[in-house]
Amino acid sequence: MGFTVQILGSGAALPTGQRAPSAQYLQCENRHFLIDCGEGTQMQFRRFNVKLQKIKQIFISHLHGDHFFGLPGLISTMHLLGRTQNLTIYGHPDLEKIISGMLEVGGHKMTFEIQFVALKYDSPTLIFEDKVLEIWSFPLKHRIPTCGFMFREKPKEFQLDGEAVKEAGLLIEHFHRLKKGEDIVLENGNKLNHKDFTFPPKPALSYAYCSDTKYFEDLANVVSNVDLLYHEATFTEAMLERAKTTFHSTAKQAAKMAQKSNAKMLILGHFSSRYEDTRLHLEEAKSIFANSVAAEDGMLFDLRKMF
Repeated sequence: MGFTVQILGSGAALPTGQRAPSAQYLQCENRHFLIDCGEGTQMQFRRFNVKLQKIKQIFISHLHGDHFFGLPGLISTMHLLGRTQNLTIYGHPDLEKIISGMLEVGGHKMTFEIQFVALKYDSPTLIFEDKVLEIWSFPLKHRIPTCGFMFREKPKEFQLDGEAVKEAGLLIEHFHRLKKGEDIVLENGNKLNHKDFTFPPKPALSYAYCSDTKYFEDLANVVSNVDLLYHEATFTEAMLERAKTTFHSTAKQAAKMAQKSNAKMLILGHFSSRYEDTRLHLEEAKSIFANSVAAEDGMLFDLRKMF
């Protein structure tokens, strides 16, 4: 079981031969998520051998086309492949009207149900939770309502030391408490320290996706101490004024956010098509936050191995 993030699209509004628009595939403990779905995302699934039918939840940050134009085609392909499993899509309240209207004019009844969940844009909100993972949306500052997403594992259980447990003759009913880090009191009154029968739990990992946004310092509180931070870096500092007027960020600003939030690693992305490469973006970012990388389509990050 792992925790991985794969970049399916690392470009901004205009697709290029090297970069598709925004899309990322996240897998955590056999839970499969798609974050944004720019034009051609389903082709990126095929290009990088990702099984699109495994996706159960899709998170759309905002309604600019480079973040959701691929969604109708992806849904149609899921239908044509005979999908029966329900799909949940999180996004702006208007997204349901847009997608449902497009599907209706095609005259095809879907082979699966789609549930739309409207995001809130005023404060961080817990939008998904199970025994392993919490997913939060949080407001960003762009030209239209936009959310980022935080994927945060819940604290892990302690791992049993099989030999120690066997040698002490502990019973199955003790295992649950030991895994939770609780000491055991036996019937004879003896107290057993859980540390003598367990190994420390694996660290709970976290990933934050900061889609299109201008730089604002309060965001650091929301993504504080995240392991892996993705932050848009559409421009370099030479185009700072352009970034301000379009409510985007520069690579230097993304690095400042990583530094202020105490992130362990920064991924830069959403690069304008005006740049032939990301050399200048990386130079700017690394001058402030050394552990920065520039996203490339297909790039895979395995958080279990990294942190």
